[in-house]
Amino acid sequence: MDTYDVVVVGGGPAGEVVADRAVRAGMTAVVVEAEAVGGECSYRACVPSKALLRPGAARSAARAVDGARQAVTAGLDPARVLVRRDRFTGRGDDTGQAAWLTGAGITLVRGHGRLAGERRVQVTGADGTERILAAHRAVVVCTGTEPALPPVEGIDRIGVWTSRQATTADAVPGRLVVIGGGVVACETATAWSSLGSAVTLLVRDHALLTGWEPCAGEEVLRGLGDLGVTVRFGVSAVRVARDEDTRAVTVHTDDGTALVCDELLAAVGRRPRTADLGLDRVGLPAGDWLPVDDTCRVTGVAGDWLYAVGDVNHRAPLTHMAKYQARACAAAIAERAAGRPAPTGGREPWSAEADRFAVPQAVFTCPEVASVGLTERAARAAGLAVRTVEYRVDDVAGAALHTDDPRGHAKLVVDETRGVVVGCTLTGPMATELIHAATVAVVGEIPLDRLWHAVPAFPTVSEVWLRLLEAYGL
Repeated sequence: MDTYDVVVVGGGPAGEVVADRAVRAGMTAVVVEAEAVGGECSYRACVPSKALLRPGAARSAARAVDGARQAVTAGLDPARVLVRRDRFTGRGDDTGQAAWLTGAGITLVRGHGRLAGERRVQVTGADGTERILAAHRAVVVCTGTEPALPPVEGIDRIGVWTSRQATTADAVPGRLVVIGGGVVACETATAWSSLGSAVTLLVRDHALLTGWEPCAGEEVLRGLGDLGVTVRFGVSAVRVARDEDTRAVTVHTDDGTALVCDELLAAVGRRPRTADLGLDRVGLPAGDWLPVDDTCRVTGVAGDWLYAVGDVNHRAPLTHMAKYQARACAAAIAERAAGRPAPTGGREPWSAEADRFAVPQAVFTCPEVASVGLTERAARAAGLAVRTVEYRVDDVAGAALHTDDPRGHAKLVVDETRGVVVGCTLTGPMATELIHAATVAVVGEIPLDRLWHAVPAFPTVSEVWLRLLEAYGL
């Protein structure tokens, strides 16, 4: 049995950061990974999806500026787009990522890890051999999530696409049907339609991006329409089948229609990868999310040795927030190992708290949309004294210079009691880059009358901040 200070189960972004920070703090760490070091984000999610989306966005940006438009006379080259994507993902080859672990002083053990009791992890290798790893300080679960399938007859038998196939496919489907109306559905529809697919979205709800401010879904819907994507609201798939000869898929819907496509993507959410994690060995139900405190310590497990970081704890399932939690978690483990308790009656300075009130999100559709903090609806539900301020990005001089089609929307949610921004949603040019300024304002709880002195450069799209504050009355 090999003993380390910290045993990390899962070698994605969260696991890598936890292990690295633990080693930097003077502890020993081992990462257990059954698939590829770097995880879902590196090979089948964030990185390849953005690589697929960027060429279409670049072409659209050029086509939206007179003088550049005339130089862009052809469509995208799908083959070159896929080659570029593969440069970023290495087609799943984790040699470089594994070498990084070694260089950082982290041990890598390949195999499937399961909890085997307190501070124990059983690892089963690809050849069936087993070994036990012991943790002197902590075991950290970073197993992430996997795509969930909707309750549609036949969907588990036809080779349906999930987010994994949608980002790694080697050919452009002529016809693609997408079940869902969230971020994955909208980004996938944008990417493949820009590459030539005829895309149809089947959206059970009556809006896209339903957890966002309404303006976000409305702007994305407009953009999808400009790309030729068909969006059908209030419709659900009920039965699917694939023809054995043509390989075409027929999707039957609850309104009595049938759609024929080459591929079907299910983009309806994700579930935790905890079904085969050995949770029953520590008194937790298999297959569940792992509830944690602000240091990512799993609640309900005695001994303060089990932690869960990233998507698996369901606090803020985004790569950047997983890394944020990982930094906090590793610091907490190190501080506790050194015997430094939290201040009496106060919060531990290494706690992760932004994932409860200041989570930045970016959607790389055309137009882009981004948000941070609370929506108006959530702020009112929380009992805040809410005032909202809105401004059209179209009316910002810097946006008009940036593109001849600067359509977009900006919305602030203000807590009037404290005079601070608690939420922001942006759509349109540079939205995914502009959102960090809002994140700083929300996390820093900067009073609006002080924020007024943060002068945006002219002529930039960031001037929307000045316009929003003027609309507020400053």
